[in-house]
Amino acid sequence: MAAELGWSASKVSRIEASKTMPSAEDVESMAKLYRAGEAKLDELFGLLRDADQPGWWEDYQNVLPEEYTRFLGLEAEAERERNWEPQLVPGLLQTEDYAREVIQAARGIIRITHGGVRSRVEARVERQRAVLHRPDPPMLSFILDESALMRRYGEPSVMRAQMEHLLEMSMLPQVSVRVLALEGFHPIGTGAFIHLRPVGLDDVVYLEHLYTAQFVEDRWRVAGYETAYDDIASHALDEDESRVLIQRRAMQWRP
Repeated sequence: MAAELGWSASKVSRIEASKTMPSAEDVESMAKLYRAGEAKLDELFGLLRDADQPGWWEDYQNVLPEEYTRFLGLEAEAERERNWEPQLVPGLLQTEDYAREVIQAARGIIRITHGGVRSRVEARVERQRAVLHRPDPPMLSFILDESALMRRYGEPSVMRAQMEHLLEMSMLPQVSVRVLALEGFHPIGTGAFIHLRPVGLDDVVYLEHLYTAQFVEDRWRVAGYETAYDDIASHALDEDESRVLIQRRAMQWRP
């Protein structure tokens, strides 16, 4: 590609690695090389304009892991997000109190100050505002294992409020919440993952570990995670059945 564009290989490498911001002329040249139509070119110019604007997460770069801030940047550009969560209520759907309890639970393993807990909770709330309530929110699909509704964080009142919030969020037009019931067939044993489809970029899967995180970008492996999600979805309760189950679990968390 560098030869066709008349650029150095290092320039192409820096742009591909997101270490150099391409100019409008660079974008136009690459679009011409790849024979992109006017609609795609307009889309790319829009992404370039947005890239000049600081992301909300940049205010939290000192308290959030580097991999997670990269994920937040990709999420900000996503048109679709699919999340399988076998242990917790997903971060986008957490109440502030539940999020605080989840973050504090890790303090015995990962060193987080009281101020760090507060900042991470604030970042989680800001993420929810930025993703769920932006003018053009992505289509969001969540599948939770039923055990995530039963694992206690904080007082029963925190869990009860979390279940009620989960029900409320499930009614948003761009949000789908489904539960994989414990009594049902569990199709695959895998940890949590988030599949993102950013506008103008290849799909990516985000895996979060105890101390680090991993991005799966190889298209064959990404396709494997897509298949895994579809397989889990085929055994999960539908949205109405899931709400009934969440409501039942909410009633069990009596203050």
